[in-house]
Amino acid sequence: MTILQLISSAGFYGAERMLISLAQASQRMGAKILIGVFEDARHPKPEIAERASQCGLKVELVRCNGRFDITPVARIRSIVNQSQVDVIHSHGYKADLYGFAARRTTTAALVSTCHNWPDPSQIMQAYAAADRFVLRRFEAVASPSPQVKQILENSGIEPAKLTFISNGIDLEQFRNAAPSLRNELKCHGKQIVGFVGRLVKEKGGDVLIDAARTILKSCPEARFVFVGEGDCDAKWRQLSEQLGVADKVLFAGKRKDMPGVYASFDLLVLPSFNEAMPMCILEAMAASKPVVASNVGAVADLVLPGLTGSLVPPANSTRLADQIIELLKDPTKAAQFGRNGYCHVDASYSSQTMARNYQNLYNRAVSVAHPLPVLKNAAHN
Repeated sequence: MTILQLISSAGFYGAERMLISLAQASQRMGAKILIGVFEDARHPKPEIAERASQCGLKVELVRCNGRFDITPVARIRSIVNQSQVDVIHSHGYKADLYGFAARRTTTAALVSTCHNWPDPSQIMQAYAAADRFVLRRFEAVASPSPQVKQILENSGIEPAKLTFISNGIDLEQFRNAAPSLRNELKCHGKQIVGFVGRLVKEKGGDVLIDAARTILKSCPEARFVFVGEGDCDAKWRQLSEQLGVADKVLFAGKRKDMPGVYASFDLLVLPSFNEAMPMCILEAMAASKPVVASNVGAVADLVLPGLTGSLVPPANSTRLADQIIELLKDPTKAAQFGRNGYCHVDASYSSQTMARNYQNLYNRAVSVAHPLPVLKNAAHN
């Protein structure tokens, strides 16, 4: 089977990491994989294309000159026909819309993964409405979040088309990684509380910075390291200055050595206001790190209180501080949570398991798109 993984990327975040993990695992299972990446003429973000190429995956760039540019349709259609693509697997509303438009005159089945769903109050509402319209015409739609799956069903997509498939990762790359970030930041002997993700409002970084004031009273050697980029970078730096913790809050920017980043942490914190199934939590657990996270989306399926970490209500800096302090003051418990997390991810969230589940979904989608003919006599008998 030949699969075109299609994505419009704004960086290298959870959806991109999931796509690479899925593509590599699918390729190991014998599928032919193409990575279709939209190349935005105004704001090029080549990270996923570069990472895919480094992983030995074939990349097809799809030039796009604006929101209303229709030339990508012909480009995608050409890729599908020339490579005899069986399934167009799109990630995100832009890939959904262009994949749907390009499918005409091809034999490819359409599959989408909805990694999350935009807040109705955001400007994304119009795009979400268009996305819902085309997703109803896909053969299959997957989500790594039961909550997002329910939203999709409520929006009018047939329940039979919807599937919950957990994200998965390749655990081997996180095994025995060197703590590259710790060495770079000269944090030897310090306890590092890590944050990985986009620096945007919904990730709750300001809640962690607020909690840092309380944490530092009990754990003065703690350091808070933010890994990622986003619109809130300057705002969160300013907040750390206002709260008097700027010398303990470090912004490491975008990193390519993520196994080394997780190896540098004592624990991962994700204080998000909403999530689907965060890849950073899976990665931290693969690196045997405990996790403190907001109880949103599918996070509770990953973070098992008292076993792999702690769950807190979103936007509650007091509870967040309490749980972080507890783990920083009890490294034995933190280490056990980390070991438990590794076992949990290994058992249920490997890239191989994810790829098998998607392969089953692809098979179903192809059978729906191209049902086998039934002979009249056979039907009569």
